[in-house]
Amino acid sequence: MYLPISLSTAAAAALVNIWLSVRIGAVRTSKKISVGDGGDEDLIRRMRAQSNFIENAPIVLVLIAMIELSRPGNLWLAGVAGLFVLSRVAHGLGMDGGPLRLGRMVGTLVTMLTLLGLAIWAATIAIDM
Repeated sequence: MYLPISLSTAAAAALVNIWLSVRIGAVRTSKKISVGDGGDEDLIRRMRAQSNFIENAPIVLVLIAMIELSRPGNLWLAGVAGLFVLSRVAHGLGMDGGPLRLGRMVGTLVTMLTLLGLAIWAATIAIDM
């Protein structure tokens, strides 16, 4: 079975993960920190942004795939998936602080609401079957 929403979201998530990794590498290079965080707050923030992504993305991707298997072609699911990816970019930028710091809060809130909404949606599908 072809799962275009799941595949697109997983591809976008992979690109976000690469972007977060490159941002870590940029700080490591500029501050000459090859292992660990060196106690550098900028590096710690970027490492946590990627860690937070890795903590949340897998369960969201699983829920999206399971819902799509049960309810193929759902535009709401595609919208939620797109919003999740954008929220993770906002969170990554917001973790740097500065003028984009609001992105951290928005990204976290959207991610938590996405998880809650997808969990409820999946549970209702399971109950209806």
